[in-house]
Amino acid sequence: MKQIKVYLNLILITLSITTIQCNQKKSTTSENTNTSEVSDTYTMADFKTVRKVDTHVHIKAETNTVVNLARANNFGLLNIAVDVPDFPPVEQQVAIGKKLLEKNPEMMAFSTAFTLTDWDNPNWSNLVIKQLKEDFENGANSVKVWKNIGMEAKDKDGNLIFLDDPKFDPIFKFIKDEGKVLLSHAGEPKNCWLPLDSMTVNNDRNYFRDHPKYHMYLHPDMPSYEDQIKARDNMLAKNSSLPFVGVHMASLEWSVDEEAKFLDRFPNASMDLAERMSHTQYQSQKNRKKVRDFFIKYQDRILYATDFQESTETVPEELKKYMMEVWLNDWKYFNTNEMVTVPQLDTPVQGLALPKQVVDKIYRLNAERVFSTAWKPADE
Repeated sequence: MKQIKVYLNLILITLSITTIQCNQKKSTTSENTNTSEVSDTYTMADFKTVRKVDTHVHIKAETNTVVNLARANNFGLLNIAVDVPDFPPVEQQVAIGKKLLEKNPEMMAFSTAFTLTDWDNPNWSNLVIKQLKEDFENGANSVKVWKNIGMEAKDKDGNLIFLDDPKFDPIFKFIKDEGKVLLSHAGEPKNCWLPLDSMTVNNDRNYFRDHPKYHMYLHPDMPSYEDQIKARDNMLAKNSSLPFVGVHMASLEWSVDEEAKFLDRFPNASMDLAERMSHTQYQSQKNRKKVRDFFIKYQDRILYATDFQESTETVPEELKKYMMEVWLNDWKYFNTNEMVTVPQLDTPVQGLALPKQVVDKIYRLNAERVFSTAWKPADE
């Protein structure tokens, strides 16, 4: 009888210990996080050692803050020229990109652009092609078109010029035939068509407050968000074999469902993450699993990017601090299941803890495939 009593006590003790261990395990794991997620992930300590590519920066001066910090943190860069009014002329941006490529072939690549000057000239398309041919010969691997197409530029009759205008078609065919890539900033975030107090992220609220010219909620006479996306998609439908990157999450940043539809519809398209991470994080605050599943399913179609800018007016220490904050926050979000505090959101967001092979694609391998001649030493 005494032996049975001792035996029963041992069973009870064993059950109690097991219950405590299970409760401890449950308490250290987020309710929407499977511990198996982090079994094959990078850590914060891996940030500098893993090779990465930032496919969207604007270096507008012969300075080296972005380049030097990128080199120190194992990044390659795509320096993008763009037809923006307060940027240097496109030819100057291209010249800077060419010099940076020549000095740093293992870590630099550059994109060119064209302006809409002389749009009404019947020979306009051929003039642009002539310029692009020269830029490609000088090392450009892609061409960027900006939101002024669809939102600002007009023809001689005062009509807005959209990306699906037939005058662009020979240019896009030339880009495809040359084996280059078209980058497109179509329209603006969907928040652009909302009042400031209805916008989902702080960075949009701040940007459109400071740039009312582009805050379409204030300009109901202008085309809608849907008009901008439709024109871009019409262009892609006409040029289905054109290698394409929809920058800023293809301006579909507000919905991973819409991004998925876009990528399914256009198999030669990818999208970069520049200045739209907060929109994704806003969504993952509401449904982390859905966002995580999106990145895993479309891991071959997404390019890491930031939209860092450097000019003659840049304060180097301020830029370096900002770059490191963005890079490290993004790395933490993609690679861990920890809570991440970002300035664009009022509350922290939990990281996605993506597998290493997914992170490698988003951060480097996809970029090296899409821009196949980039980030190679001069002797390769």
